Amino acid sequence: QVQLAESGGELVQAGGSLRLSCAASGRTVSMNNMAWFRQAPGKEREFVGVIRRSDDTIYYADSVKGRFTISRDNAKNTVYLQMNSLKPEDTAVYYCAASQSWLIFRTANNYPYWGQGTQVTVSS
Repeated sequence: QVQLAESGGELVQAGGSLRLSCAASGRTVSMNNMAWFRQAPGKEREFVGVIRRSDDTIYYADSVKGRFTISRDNAKNTVYLQMNSLKPEDTAVYYCAASQSWLIFRTANNYPYWGQGTQVTVSS
């Protein structure tokens, strides 16, 4: 089993920056993909980005490409989401997710492990 815990969400003005963290514990060595998703009120959970442990391959959603950056610190078993140039439409609960698969997926149902989420609110 793997436990994931997100932190770093808060209220920020448009144009500002935030860094979210996802701390993993448990059988982290078996988790090959670590992803970020977000869910705004009344909307489906949306893929944000993913990093593959084996080769650091990273993919981003088009909506965040060039503004968000995923990185990881293996020693701390932590994945980060650096968010710059934030927009009001980035407002959502942000979730960290993990998968053992060697394939990279962009859909939520391919990730069996989830954190509790952290709220990001961007004011205009």
